[in-house]
Amino acid sequence: MYLWEVQELNLPPYPFKLKGTETQTQIFDELRRKWFVCTPEEWVRQHLVMYLIQNGYPKGLIGIEQQLKVNGMTRRADVVIYTTERQPFLLVECKAPEIKLSQKTLNQAVAYNSVLGVPHVMISNGIEHFIIQTDLEGKSHYLSELPEFPA
Repeated sequence: MYLWEVQELNLPPYPFKLKGTETQTQIFDELRRKWFVCTPEEWVRQHLVMYLIQNGYPKGLIGIEQQLKVNGMTRRADVVIYTTERQPFLLVECKAPEIKLSQKTLNQAVAYNSVLGVPHVMISNGIEHFIIQTDLEGKSHYLSELPEFPA
């Protein structure tokens, strides 16, 4: 029924609503409350959003495909988590599972972060996940786990 076999990811499974035709598969986005074409990248994004929610990140503070200007060009950050004070806290850049995470992927997230100024950046293809914490001096280091949502 579906155009592509849903791939198992290195994230907890979630009972997504899927529907398909002979030409496309769609997934229901619970936050935006509408159906989207379920590309491999969207599959990863939806899993990551549910993972964040399961780890204490409030639904109402998660922005999906947040529009921003980078070097005068309009871009979209896959996921941005905001604090209760509406300050950006975590930027997530998603790739399809078959896309190897590389310096190019990190550079894309860092370019978005040059606009947002978040203290945490995550890149993921659903199989591998890297989380980087930055400080006020511009130094960064990798984290071994997802940062707790600030209370």
